[in-house]
Amino acid sequence: METFLHPDPYILLLTGAGALIALVAWLPLALRRLPLSLPVVCISLGAAIFSLPQVTLVPSPLDYPEITERFSEFVVIIALMGAGLKIDRVFGMRRWQVSWRLILITMPLSILAITALAGIWMGLPWTVALLLGAALAPTDPVLASDVQVGPPRSGEEDEVRFGLTSEAGMNDGAAFPFVHLAIALTLAASTGEPWVLTWLGYNVLWEIVAGVLGGYLIGRIFGWITFNIPAETKLAQTGDGLIALAATFVSYGLTEIIHSYGFLSVFVTALTFRHAHRTHDFHREMHDVTEQIERLAMMVLLLLFGGALATGLLAALVWTDVVAAAVILLLIRPAAGLLGLWGLSASRTEKLTIAFFGIRGVGSIYYLAYGLNYMPVEGANRLWAIVGLVILASILMHGLTVTPIMRWLDRSHGRDPDAGAAPPPGLQGPSAERQDGT
Repeated sequence: METFLHPDPYILLLTGAGALIALVAWLPLALRRLPLSLPVVCISLGAAIFSLPQVTLVPSPLDYPEITERFSEFVVIIALMGAGLKIDRVFGMRRWQVSWRLILITMPLSILAITALAGIWMGLPWTVALLLGAALAPTDPVLASDVQVGPPRSGEEDEVRFGLTSEAGMNDGAAFPFVHLAIALTLAASTGEPWVLTWLGYNVLWEIVAGVLGGYLIGRIFGWITFNIPAETKLAQTGDGLIALAATFVSYGLTEIIHSYGFLSVFVTALTFRHAHRTHDFHREMHDVTEQIERLAMMVLLLLFGGALATGLLAALVWTDVVAAAVILLLIRPAAGLLGLWGLSASRTEKLTIAFFGIRGVGSIYYLAYGLNYMPVEGANRLWAIVGLVILASILMHGLTVTPIMRWLDRSHGRDPDAGAAPPPGLQGPSAERQDGT
């Protein structure tokens, strides 16, 4: 009877893992037509589970800073590979102009505005305010899946979905120099050592260039191995999409070893890998594998995030923080987005949609955890409370509006949101050998 009342924790873990995997497979289908997103459900489940008196674990990022950094890092790099593989549009300065605008104009403006808000309105030290700005400015490649392009060669790639997908893929790496700037300024204040040349030469120039070049070379190598080695050992013939996971880890690991931006490298690797044979349906296999792993890891992280919320993550908030969170989501991102898209040949509706969906999530968790692990900050609990509030508000606001807005956008473009897009003609299977770079 005692064993029945107190089951083996290992058995409970297996049961919970099975239930979680079932939810990963079923919930996206169940929520497809509802004004409700998977992250909202995950957070609610996490809050309910960790509110039970039998659950004594407190999943606070303050108590587990290293685990928080590494686990969020893992989720982001998986999402970056998936995002890069599913973009159909060939890379180019003109073709990707919406992406450049969001990265080079919208993101810096967002960092500047959030930093000013945190320093002036919230009263944070300026280096801490900069860290907060760098953590909250990038959009998220994980939680923004509902507004991203469809699987490879599915035809689900309009300007809005492409812009939000490419932005989420690129700005996680592009925000890193600002995180390092906050760390450099903090350390310089205590040591008095010069920081400008080191930051510009190393954190900006070297880490960006090396990350891009490293990602490109690794993508070319994996593309050649997958599609060009002799047919009897060709990886594309196996249909084993796990090669995408291998490319993710190799790209991130090697570029981090040479101290460059692994996030940027993984996204570039995915784009280059996709370009190796754009019309091959093996890309769908790789995308599906990364998407399943991403969803499972995301659900685990959001369950823990819900548990952190239920056990006091937001306790350190003051009223100025609540106002600031609303300003960040409802004013700063939309305004910076519209300024970045000024003059773009897109409709007003498309620009407003892109500007509105500045979803915050796992990337913000990673950047704050990384910054706090490398620079001394007083009141880290308040920073986690602010970031937690912004993420929660973003998940609720964007999660409840994404389905009706995207369905309305599809109808305004003459598309049926309930009909799956058929693969374009000419989609090639594993036996196809033609290389198509268009």
